[in-house]
Amino acid sequence: MRSSLSAFTLFRPESPLRNAAGIFLLTTLFYFIGAELRLVEALSLFWPLNGVMAGVFARYAFLNRLHYYAVSYVAMLVYDAVTTSWGVASLVINLSNMVFIITVALLVLRDKQLMRKTPDPINALRLFNYCLIAALLCALLGAVGSVGIDSQTFWPLFADWFSEQFSTGVLILPCMLTVRMPERMRPLEPRLEHLFPVLALIVSVMASVVIGGAGSLAFPLPALIWCAVRYSLPVTCLLTFVTGAVEIILVANSIINIAVAAPLSTPMMFSARLGIATMAICPVMVSVSVAAINSLIQQVSLRADYDFLTHVYSRSGLYEALKREETHRHTRFLTVMLLDIDYFKNINDNYGHECGDRVLSSFARQVQEVVGEEGLVARMGGEEFAVVVNSGDAQKGFELAERIRISIANHPFTWQQQTLFITVSIGLGSGKSESWQLTDVFNKLMAEADEYLYRSKKEGRNRTRARLPDNLKMAESQDGASQV
Repeated sequence: MRSSLSAFTLFRPESPLRNAAGIFLLTTLFYFIGAELRLVEALSLFWPLNGVMAGVFARYAFLNRLHYYAVSYVAMLVYDAVTTSWGVASLVINLSNMVFIITVALLVLRDKQLMRKTPDPINALRLFNYCLIAALLCALLGAVGSVGIDSQTFWPLFADWFSEQFSTGVLILPCMLTVRMPERMRPLEPRLEHLFPVLALIVSVMASVVIGGAGSLAFPLPALIWCAVRYSLPVTCLLTFVTGAVEIILVANSIINIAVAAPLSTPMMFSARLGIATMAICPVMVSVSVAAINSLIQQVSLRADYDFLTHVYSRSGLYEALKREETHRHTRFLTVMLLDIDYFKNINDNYGHECGDRVLSSFARQVQEVVGEEGLVARMGGEEFAVVVNSGDAQKGFELAERIRISIANHPFTWQQQTLFITVSIGLGSGKSESWQLTDVFNKLMAEADEYLYRSKKEGRNRTRARLPDNLKMAESQDGASQV
């Protein structure tokens, strides 16, 4: 059962008033947070509004409408009108905020339209570049607007605007684009070793405070990369954001002292922000690399376990399924069936391989339909298939095989307005198996099924052959030939 949290969403395509209210409230909230972090020079130490709202507009494509952008802009102007006396300058300053938001949102949405959805290092690098472009445009307009309300000249203001917007965007946007509501509440992992990367991160930040210097800002990088390898992408983005934000605050309050004599005189916060932003992209790229590798491994595993053409188990997939069954501790009576489509080569020769592929796919689907949840179906190669069922006894296994054979014979295949009648020969092997020896018993029963399949084909095909105990009823194929 899904939690109420996972079902909740603030924005909905069919609720424009709800969307507008949500945008207004979010804009006001994060404008307030940024305003509370303002330095003496009137610019904010950490301005989360632009990164958060850019992430919101990028995640919800239906919000990318002029009127929704206007709602966010009006919310900024209203807040400034109530709390500041900037006057006309507020129009330009908040327009610069909108430039950042709209630029990033449109660039990310462009990636989505180009089907660049899979996490990969290139996507992370694109986001880094998008923040760079948006920060430059935002800083250009913001510095112009700030000259009138500040004693500083254009270039120091430009540097401050750019470094703050760039660093905050790089830290916040990955969180906004990857965070997900949990499908269900999971218990916390009790093992201490899972917290080691976080503990290493805390220790590295403490070392930055103790040692100081410009190089100390990079101390958390190894721990962040450890987090990227160990944790999921959303968690890594969140830890990177928290670490970067904490370092910016510590530098601003001179708790981490990075001031050094240098030939080029650059503002301390400008250098710190750029350094932290550059560092922040590294664990994100590592994390998306790990996510991409895991996704690739999962796809390769899926391809190995299932036959691409027929969508039933492959040979290796069948063995993996049997190994998983070995964990269930109980005795069972197995029936292993080996099925071979009669005269399949003639179908390929007379109608082409495309027709042959369609026949294989249709055949596998029909067999799976008859077997249902009772057993496993696999393509062993070519036109040969295997079925493994926990039949209970040899008689029931034989009866199921007959139902398969009759079902195939009664469902002709149509190809280019021609009707093809398909039959199948089946050999069976049956026997008891303990869970721990399931694979070994399967191999023995496969050999037995192969032997009886050979007899079935030798005796005219379209029949089932198996070894049944003498005290069980003699089963007969539909064509009248009894089992051996």
